Amino acid sequence: MDQFEHQMIPTNNIELSLYTTGPKSGRPVWLLHGFPECWYSWRHQALALAAQGYHVHIPEVRGYGASSAPEAVDQYDLITLCADIQGAMNHLGHEQVAMVGHDWGAPVAWHLALLEPARVKAVCGMSVPFGGRPRQPAINMMREAYKDRFHYIVYFQQPGLAEAEMAADIPRTMRLMMHGLSGTDGDNSLVQDKPADSRWLDDYIDPGTPPAWCSDEAFAVYVKTFEQSGFHGPINWYRNFERSWQRTEALAGKQIEQPALFLIGDRDPVGTLEAYTIKKMPNVVPRVEQRVIADCGHWIQAEKPAEVNAELLPFLAQHFPAG
Repeated sequence: MDQFEHQMIPTNNIELSLYTTGPKSGRPVWLLHGFPECWYSWRHQALALAAQGYHVHIPEVRGYGASSAPEAVDQYDLITLCADIQGAMNHLGHEQVAMVGHDWGAPVAWHLALLEPARVKAVCGMSVPFGGRPRQPAINMMREAYKDRFHYIVYFQQPGLAEAEMAADIPRTMRLMMHGLSGTDGDNSLVQDKPADSRWLDDYIDPGTPPAWCSDEAFAVYVKTFEQSGFHGPINWYRNFERSWQRTEALAGKQIEQPALFLIGDRDPVGTLEAYTIKKMPNVVPRVEQRVIADCGHWIQAEKPAEVNAELLPFLAQHFPAG
């Protein structure tokens, strides 16, 4: 923790909590976390990048930790989330950057590459691929497909329910999420065989400890993050599929033309859910390099940090060298 500096950045009508490390003269690399994660999930990559001479920037994205967490649902659409980072880059004077994102941070990274082709010189997405703008909002298809069965994203659409359930016992919630999507500690069914109006986490047994890849120190940072901000902001990200679809109309049909890297664990359930998108990804990201990390689940940068760094650092050295 003492290797990181912290500051609050005014951007896009909010305050963005930002952690940095590495030489201030180094080229900036942004690391965007997902749900339910925190900035500290990037610690292994941040220190490795700093050692290579990069100036690493890790925000607590909107709704998390010390960053602003507006109450209104419509304050969390994809274009707004991108604008937070764009404003922060403007504030810091960043003219050229590399953008890296995991889970929900990946769509933000992909769309920043589309919105900022001159500034984002290289982009990496982990776990969530880019497939272009769909023909309709994904939530419409989910509601139709799972109208009689439980699906966590459909459940998230009901204001107040998911955040209250998750906040009732934050350490338990984090343990269940970490173990449930981990490649070494079990599997998680995102579509459970129970009624559509069920609660999410009732049927899971608390493993009692974090998975092996999450130290007690790291787990404490995760828990503190959500004790500080709660879950209403993060869950609101999921309530903006339709609004994000509407606000990205101008990007329909556009390709990500920068050098790109996509990483996913071979045990990540997203790989099954998004198999078609991953296969077709080169059609919309022509310069993408795709890599699968063995024996790895969803929390890729924490589960397999050495393997992720072995892919990420050479990619950046080639397309966005530190010096």
